[in-house]
Amino acid sequence: MLPMATDGLFAHCYRMLGSVQDAQDASRGTTGSERTSRYRAANNACLRLIRNRPRRMLPFDHGPACADASDLGTPVTGPLWVEPAPDDLLGAGSESVELPFVAALQHLPFPQRAVLSLCEEFSADETAEILDMTRASVGSTLEAARAAVDHPERSQREELRALGADGRRELVDALVTAWEKADVDGLLDLLTEDARFTMPPLPAWFDGRDRIRRFVSERLFATPWRLVPIRANAQLALACYQYVDHEFLLGAINLPHVRDGRISWLAGFVDPQLHQHFSIAQKFSRMDR
Repeated sequence: MLPMATDGLFAHCYRMLGSVQDAQDASRGTTGSERTSRYRAANNACLRLIRNRPRRMLPFDHGPACADASDLGTPVTGPLWVEPAPDDLLGAGSESVELPFVAALQHLPFPQRAVLSLCEEFSADETAEILDMTRASVGSTLEAARAAVDHPERSQREELRALGADGRRELVDALVTAWEKADVDGLLDLLTEDARFTMPPLPAWFDGRDRIRRFVSERLFATPWRLVPIRANAQLALACYQYVDHEFLLGAINLPHVRDGRISWLAGFVDPQLHQHFSIAQKFSRMDR
């Protein structure tokens, strides 16, 4: 794992690419003492990767919601899914690295994506220098990009601030307790009516509390779990460990998205290769925790 990019370079590459590994590849090997020079080199590396990769997406973009909890589909591997990133790589958090924002960026054409991301770190003049654009072009491109990703929902930063420290702790504690006790009703009480549950690289996803109820009752809670709070994408996150062969193995990184004090999206990620980028235990015994 690369050390945290304290100047925001990794965070920029992550916003551009939606992948921890791709962001590491793009930011690795950038040279030059000038900060703008390093960003220019990394930005060119991002462009090369984007040209040679399919657009990364969330399960909502890949296919319709699943109604049958018995068939989660065959894992769709390869550079397809938008991934979470650990906070220790992203540095200082803001709305610009939250998972919904990063996912929305993947729908933008490259110039809009680059301008919107770079303007998180640089002035319009500096962004124009990095991208070899005029200041006026940066301004118009930024306006178009902001209009394209604008949505009425509050950011996770705003939602968590509204909850306050006690509210955040209570929500996480209630989620951990319900999950570890296999308390279906307790878990559903924490969800909005239109909540969604995703788990790439599995393509299946569930929308609404009734479908989520069937999934957690029939599949998710078939084995014991232990959950450990972590941080990813400057928002709430949990490492979820599944009991297999007398030990708990890391089975998912889960980002619960909050709306008005309830969870509107349980964004689970079950790819073991992705888990390696998080500085957390990959397993523990019953006695370790």
